[in-house]
Amino acid sequence: MDLDTDHRRAPRTARAMARAELTRDIVDSARKQLGVVGPAQLSVRAVARDLGMASSAVYRYFPSRDHLLTALLESGYNELGSVVEEADSAVVDRNDHLLRWLTLGRCVRGWAVAHPYDYALLFGSPVPGYDAPQSTIQPATRVTGVLAVLLRDIAAAGPVQQPVVPAAVHRSITGMHEFIGTEVDDGLVMAGAAAWSGLIGAISLELFGHLVNAVSDHDAYFEELLHLLAPTSDRLAAH
Repeated sequence: MDLDTDHRRAPRTARAMARAELTRDIVDSARKQLGVVGPAQLSVRAVARDLGMASSAVYRYFPSRDHLLTALLESGYNELGSVVEEADSAVVDRNDHLLRWLTLGRCVRGWAVAHPYDYALLFGSPVPGYDAPQSTIQPATRVTGVLAVLLRDIAAAGPVQQPVVPAAVHRSITGMHEFIGTEVDDGLVMAGAAAWSGLIGAISLELFGHLVNAVSDHDAYFEELLHLLAPTSDRLAAH
């Protein structure tokens, strides 16, 4: 008898379901705190007060602020990742690399505008005294994973003339190559890095108020910028 298989097939107990629901409630309460006090001041006791629970009860689920931050990071990254992955998979013509890039960028910005405090936690300043554990890596790379697949597909579509990357840069982006794929050359890796950096930079400037009195139509501005950043073969060939 396969006990592991039987265990996976067994129905969830009422206790397990109640625990999962309470965990979600705690994370949702902590998520609301982000917009009030920010991640650095996140408090397990404040969450307990918000839920009308004893602090000791919440501490059994999340022993510290850092455990709450980890849960918020994983939740945010996974939520954003799901949005981007679903939108990308809906693009029927997989050879329309521009549309796939535009879809990715629009999704990230749309989610960020709808959840500015969650975005700030994921892509803003590091929280003092907090070191994200290894468990956050996989959720954090879901969106860039979509970009990595796009870059591999662009590379597979045929070679594109690109500027030569200096040897020092080639040595420094080994980690990117390992993540994106060795079949993607240095120039395309750097184009992808520039596109991602520009995307996150543009969204951050908008959400953190750095474009006040500089840009009046954020939608039009972002759309044009997204086209300029596109790491597609047509744009690379024109470089």
